[in-house]
Amino acid sequence: RSYQHTSSRGNEQRIRCAQCGCLVPRWKTFEVFRGFRITDPTILKQVDRRMLSFMQRKERVCPKCARFYHVVKRGKSERKKGAGTRFA
Repeated sequence: RSYQHTSSRGNEQRIRCAQCGCLVPRWKTFEVFRGFRITDPTILKQVDRRMLSFMQRKERVCPKCARFYHVVKRGKSERKKGAGTRFA
């Protein structure tokens, strides 16, 4: 869950989040691969093997959506915060 953003890089491009559509700097986003697999053997014979790589696409999600859709874990302090106060 590290951003790996140590040195200054000037004005970086902003990317739309694949889930909510908000504009986020590219270095803050998390990569998610979306796609589907063909499990039916008859359809698999009809589809060209070279075209199977097109059925997977790379999307980028913002930190807020990454936490909500369980792409990454919440921070340690955030996890400890709500441990016993939920039903108080």
